[in-house]
Amino acid sequence: MQEQSVGQYITELQVSLDEAEETYLSSQGFIKIDVDLNKGAEGKYIYLWYKKGSSSPITRIQLTFNDGMSRGLITAGYQKINKNLNAGTSGDYIYLWYYRGNSEYDVPIVNLHVSIEAREEAQMFAFGWERLACDLNRKARGKWIYLWVKRERPTYICDITANADYDGDADYFQNGYIRVDEDTNRGAGGSFVFIWYRQTTNSQRAITDLKISTDDIDEMLFQYMGFTRVTTDLSKGAGGSYVYLWYKKDSGLPIRAVSVIVNTAAVEQYRYPRVFIRQKNLNSGNKGNTLYLTFSSF
Repeated sequence: MQEQSVGQYITELQVSLDEAEETYLSSQGFIKIDVDLNKGAEGKYIYLWYKKGSSSPITRIQLTFNDGMSRGLITAGYQKINKNLNAGTSGDYIYLWYYRGNSEYDVPIVNLHVSIEAREEAQMFAFGWERLACDLNRKARGKWIYLWVKRERPTYICDITANADYDGDADYFQNGYIRVDEDTNRGAGGSFVFIWYRQTTNSQRAITDLKISTDDIDEMLFQYMGFTRVTTDLSKGAGGSYVYLWYKKDSGLPIRAVSVIVNTAAVEQYRYPRVFIRQKNLNSGNKGNTLYLTFSSF
């Protein structure tokens, strides 16, 4: 978790699935993140590799666990590493995608980390890292494994929204949004629903609070408190409660990162200064997985 020198950006990414690929990538100057992305799942030994440079930085990384998630990324010009991060297991097919952007919402990535223990996660949030929400062992029954990114400069969440069934994905990507790559309807049988956010380096534009409503009383309270509701039901089509995300911009601490938690056993580990969990189930009222919204403020 050390800070990187100025100008040393992540410029290339690759994945190895066996020792021969590891040897080749090492010979090409790639640096290995020495954490098996299949740890505990009894699949192949899979590793993420990167190169650093002073130009053409990678600014966004996304993960997919189904084909529907890929379509918007292809249209928006993301590059896919065509190697399943769950290879050799019965889990979802997971692929990594990356993008080199130059919009006001694109800030170079300078460091990467892979966590395998819940106790690491809150500390990473508190140190200003962003967690990609898709478990790299998704449905493979191994360790909960997450990829984290650190940017060249502090960034803050300035816009947040949600969509269902990939509606408008390409437009969101092309307009600088990052998708939180975990379905808020996971296991519930409804629509595929994802939260999206956009970043800024200007803390004055930042969102300062997030809430989750699961009933009419919540909605009336949050309206009274001056929150704005995201229009998409996070539990759309699942037959449970109407679940909505609410946000507010005021004089509070700016929000740096947002994600969702599927591993409910990690909740106790998240009791850390400036790291928050909204313990209202995003799958409230149905039989899906319990998911919570988490975010960090600075």
